Amino acid sequence: MPESITCDTGLAADVGTLQDLSSVIGSRSLVNELVLMQERCMLMKPRAVDWAGQILWRMKDHVHKIQEARIKQRVTQTSSVIPKTGTIHQPLNHFDRKDDKTFPQKFFVNDVYWQRSDGPVFLYIGGEGPLSKFSVLFGHHVDMAERHGALLVALEHRFYGQSINPDGLETENLRDLSSQQALVDLAAFHHYISQRFSLSHNNTWISFGGSYAGALSAWLRGKFPHLIYGAVASSAPVQAQLDFSSYNRVVGHSLMNEAVGGSKKCVAEVKGVFAAVEAALLMGNEVEVGKDFGCCETPFKPEDKMELLQSLADIFMGTVQYNEEGVAFSIAELCDIMTNKSEQNKLKEEAYDRLVKLVAMYRAREKVPCLDVSHEKLVLELRNTTATSSYRQWFYQTCTEFGFYQTCEDTSCPFSRMSTIQSQTELCSRIFDIPQDHLPVHIDFTNQYYGGNRPQTQRVLYVNGNIDPWTELSVVWNDTMVDNDRVILIDGTAHCRDMNSDKSMDRPALHQARKEIGRRVAMWLKSAALAP
Repeated sequence: MPESITCDTGLAADVGTLQDLSSVIGSRSLVNELVLMQERCMLMKPRAVDWAGQILWRMKDHVHKIQEARIKQRVTQTSSVIPKTGTIHQPLNHFDRKDDKTFPQKFFVNDVYWQRSDGPVFLYIGGEGPLSKFSVLFGHHVDMAERHGALLVALEHRFYGQSINPDGLETENLRDLSSQQALVDLAAFHHYISQRFSLSHNNTWISFGGSYAGALSAWLRGKFPHLIYGAVASSAPVQAQLDFSSYNRVVGHSLMNEAVGGSKKCVAEVKGVFAAVEAALLMGNEVEVGKDFGCCETPFKPEDKMELLQSLADIFMGTVQYNEEGVAFSIAELCDIMTNKSEQNKLKEEAYDRLVKLVAMYRAREKVPCLDVSHEKLVLELRNTTATSSYRQWFYQTCTEFGFYQTCEDTSCPFSRMSTIQSQTELCSRIFDIPQDHLPVHIDFTNQYYGGNRPQTQRVLYVNGNIDPWTELSVVWNDTMVDNDRVILIDGTAHCRDMNSDKSMDRPALHQARKEIGRRVAMWLKSAALAP
């Protein structure tokens, strides 16, 4: 059995009041800033939304499961390390000293490589899903930890995985789910680990995270620079955005990128076939279309037609976002299917048939018996408070902070123009009673609070792949006024690929990027050791 670290009395005793909180995180002014922010949030109900289709969310989960299975096999063969597991009890609301409720928060520790006197601490930040023990056993950050004698720690994000609010996930119980609360969770975790392992200022902390957790890594360094010396932020969308139309623009460009198997012909075929499917639905051929694509139900209702078109788009979007990471297709294979036409058929017929074939292959490879295109079922899933998935929590969190609408209203989008801001924001109102006209308020606040994609923070390394659509919301240029050495852009690489350990089959640009990340981390540790 893994050794267990527990904190039975909970951190509520340490950070349950704002007076104590200031001593824990070392900044009274920051506490005041957070209190003012919290008061503002109490005066205004949460106001934003994110929308990604069900298939894109399922593909994301599938990638994580595949990666974990591969990691498990590799770790089992090469390592006998058993990480320590533990739970601390965090305040539900760090900013209200009258609220003494807590929730259990899961973490992992791997101290096998740690040089106990002055070895650094590498903090892996959990994001919008369950945290695995492999977060401290495998990955590029683990490889660097072994090299530098670092203590590896990882914290699950509040309200995900096993770190659930004991009161449940009803809307009124989700009000304490936010990135601001999560950052103070991390600061309190820093305090707990420092006490548990008798750490001092000689133990330099570096944070790591990918995607939303990558943004948290950057923001943690920005808001708690006295705790975190440096941060690696992989594929980090630090810029909140209401209309994220550029996501699908990048998808289109990536499908044209010959370096990863795309072509202009591929994008032309995709645009043409989506126009054909949309026309067929609007002309009353719902039964035929539903059968062709293996839908669980016939898309008679307008909202079900939209669900079908979004599901079809998700296959392409997920292929680009997770290219060569274990999803059903790579860009090269997808484009080969969409462009390998038969001269015996007319253009629209053969493009349509190719899409039917592609969807059938997707369903077979992902073991999806049929495409669920019922909008009402989606609503029921988002209203499910049993925590069987993370969909509801993430949807709520983006409703209150980030936006990220992946719309298709401009000419660069290769999919259906039916995917609009209006068609997506209605879910926020329907599920969480968040008025649509309030959405921009909290998105603007998020960018003002963190700095958007022009942060004034040093020693944060932003790593992105140039075919990843989320690169559009990250930091992709160096700033001579702040930090002229903060960006790594990897050619031909998708979402968070740099976070994996090196493999011989990886692209040369990815190998080089990991070497550069390692160089920057080593440079930070050296400069920290020389600091007074």
